[in-house]
Amino acid sequence: MAKDAVEEKLFAYDYDKDELLRQIRILEDEKRYLESELRRLQSEIDRLRKEINKMKAPPLLVGTVEDILDKNRIVVRSSAGPSFIVSMSTYVPREKLRPGMKVALNKQSFAIVHIIPQSYDPAISAAEVIEKPNVTYDDIGGLEKQIREIREAVELPLLRPELYKKVGIEPPKGVLLAGPPGTGKTLLAKAVANQTNATFIRVVGSELVRKFIGEGAKLVRDLFDLARKKAPSIVFIDEIDSIGARRLDIATSGDREVQRTLMQLLAELDGFNPLDNVKIIAATNRPDILDEALLRPGRFDRIILVPYPDMNARVEILKIHTRKMNLKDVDLERIAKKTEGFSGADLKVICMEAGMFAIREERDFVTQEDFDRAIRKFLHADEIRREMPSERMFA
Repeated sequence: MAKDAVEEKLFAYDYDKDELLRQIRILEDEKRYLESELRRLQSEIDRLRKEINKMKAPPLLVGTVEDILDKNRIVVRSSAGPSFIVSMSTYVPREKLRPGMKVALNKQSFAIVHIIPQSYDPAISAAEVIEKPNVTYDDIGGLEKQIREIREAVELPLLRPELYKKVGIEPPKGVLLAGPPGTGKTLLAKAVANQTNATFIRVVGSELVRKFIGEGAKLVRDLFDLARKKAPSIVFIDEIDSIGARRLDIATSGDREVQRTLMQLLAELDGFNPLDNVKIIAATNRPDILDEALLRPGRFDRIILVPYPDMNARVEILKIHTRKMNLKDVDLERIAKKTEGFSGADLKVICMEAGMFAIREERDFVTQEDFDRAIRKFLHADEIRREMPSERMFA
């Protein structure tokens, strides 16, 4: 009996020991969890305390560096208007400070405490085309001469600059595409952007026109600063005649602001700052009204005329627009003969309308009759557009 009692006590002792060890492990796990939670809450308290201190801090003034006198004296023009000679914080990197930079100033001492990163106008930042255009030279018909000239002036200097160094010449700075609407000027620019790995920046000339004095010129400066920063790059200015029209002696205040923007564009195209890996392509429907200073050599060194397509060019364009269409007994040369004076964009509309006639009749193929009807419909619509007063079109 005594032996059994001793064994029972030993068993109970072992059970209590295991239970105590289990409880100890549980408590240790809880302790580690509470410690980690305490650290997390303390870091959150520190973050909130810093946030509160930031909110309590006095606001900073924005100024522009005008001149650097010596190691610790800077001439700064504050946002309020006047200029001051101020010192700078030891935390500000002196070697990065340049005239024209925006800086943050202490409200009481006007000391420079921070360099504000350079920013561009949203209209300029949005002009950068991130994705490469999907248009290639194979998508352009009837412009073999124009393609060769724009590749020599824009594409080759970016891809093979050594060719020009061996010959001993400088490549053209800019290319002006001139021609009627819908003849493929924008397509040429997109194809060049597709062929090169350069950053493609597209802006419409009217976007550079602003209401207040100096804003348009600032946009032009930001545009070329962005192009230099993203070099190699291609700047495509569409409808350049909206800011590049010939300057007149008699002008309104709005015309004078447009002229200021033009003068800034002229300075950027042929100024002191080089445009080594920045190529300029401009397009216009009205080359006759452009300012002579814009057309002189040194700015737009090569002017490429993009005319209405001739007979062979129209056949090539029709082949491009119909290569994915299901055609049945269609003579493209016959269509090309009927569309004399049509632009490439007009021919694209003709192909689309022909396909719409096939869909209307629930057919999966397009016939010659569909194209003939599409041409008649286009000509009728063109007559209506010409006879309709402009104010009624937008009523």
